[in-house]
Amino acid sequence: MIFRGRLFVQIVSTAAFCHRALASEQISGRYLLVQQPQLIARDIYKSFRMGARRIEVLRGISMDIAFNETVFLSGASGAGKTTLLYTLAGLERPESGTVKFEGRQLYSGSSSGEARLRNEKMGFVFQGYFLLPELTALENVLLPAMIGRRTTKGEAEESLAAVRLADRMHHLPAELSGGEQQRVAIARALTNNPDIIFADEPTGNLDSKTGDTIMDLLLNLARDRSKTLLVVTHDTRLATRGDRQLHIADGVLQ
Repeated sequence: MIFRGRLFVQIVSTAAFCHRALASEQISGRYLLVQQPQLIARDIYKSFRMGARRIEVLRGISMDIAFNETVFLSGASGAGKTTLLYTLAGLERPESGTVKFEGRQLYSGSSSGEARLRNEKMGFVFQGYFLLPELTALENVLLPAMIGRRTTKGEAEESLAAVRLADRMHHLPAELSGGEQQRVAIARALTNNPDIIFADEPTGNLDSKTGDTIMDLLLNLARDRSKTLLVVTHDTRLATRGDRQLHIADGVLQ
């Protein structure tokens, strides 16, 4: 009986420990599994030439992003936010340092292979929407299907329905408001079912009310579909809405 009593206490103690361990991993109501990070950057340096001057934009940045995590990257204009996002997404080669995405080192293979990786694994939302003006909303959403996996018209229609544009899918960008155009861009980013979404100032061209609506939509879609989300913003109010906030100043994470 004594042994059984002690065993029972040990089991209860172990269960309590596991519960606390899981609770410590809970972020914004979601559990992040302890595993290898999805995105790993180490000692990233990047600079530009402006005449005879050399301007350091990124100075030794190291960071990890976990699977299904939502991270906001904030900072003043010119701090290096967009350059860092482009570097992490395989769009802007660093001068030195390494970036690994799902175990694969970026900037180490062929440009066509990395373009295929971005198309299959990554989605992008930009401040300027980047919709082709001569194509309808539906046709713009279908664009990523031209490379790699073919997305069906039905899947594209489902993406537009998810961003509440089912009744506007045959409209041209000029016939849509700024908020509607950004929703088309979000649907396009989701078309190929990416593992991660990179959003560069997705509310930058919108008024605060529309911007809040777009951010709500983006956050909810990412969480409902278990997507990793990295958002660049200068809006400190929005930057608190993720699992984690990073701030960059003078090319250094703070």
